[in-house]
Amino acid sequence: MDDAVQPEDLGRMKSFQKINHFPGMYSLSRKNHLAIHLARMKKAFIDEYNFFPKTWLLPAEYTDFSNDMKQNSKFYIVKPKASSQGKGIFLTNSYEYIDHNSQYVAQRYIMDPYLIDELKFDCRFYVLMTGCSPLRIFLYNEGLARFATEKFEPPNEENLNNHWMHLTNYAINRKNKKFTVFDERDDCGHKRSLSSVFEVFKISKH
Repeated sequence: MDDAVQPEDLGRMKSFQKINHFPGMYSLSRKNHLAIHLARMKKAFIDEYNFFPKTWLLPAEYTDFSNDMKQNSKFYIVKPKASSQGKGIFLTNSYEYIDHNSQYVAQRYIMDPYLIDELKFDCRFYVLMTGCSPLRIFLYNEGLARFATEKFEPPNEENLNNHWMHLTNYAINRKNKKFTVFDERDDCGHKRSLSSVFEVFKISKH
């Protein structure tokens, strides 16, 4: 199935049938639900869950968000709650331009990200989840790293809308004429293997 599993679909299934989605998976895959879960975990495990920036759910937490922006004069990244492929994402340093009627997830923008070849990147880990109760997950040995196509500079008024610099989504960066993928090598270009990124981490430690 390409869509979320509905209760009526489960009710019609036979005991020997299997399906490729778990009910309620949107609770992890949608940005707003994931933000809620991370916030709850951070309250319970402060030290273990300090790996993500301060996050707000808009418009519910708009007042706290706007107050933070007034006090810190920082840049923020704002994402639609349930979109994908970089659609609707923008950077801002002014709360006045945010639609109060739209639902977003807003975060403090990381101004000094770890870079490889002066480019921002993200890492994708692939897992096979075979059950929820008990929880059973297999982590694949290999993964994917997606790179931006413009050299990173801290956000300012001139580059604020340069998504090729600030976002790593493939759907966005593949439209840049600088985008490259190497078939024979996995340690260069704008789509690389996760293991090649780990090698860079090892070298940087020394």
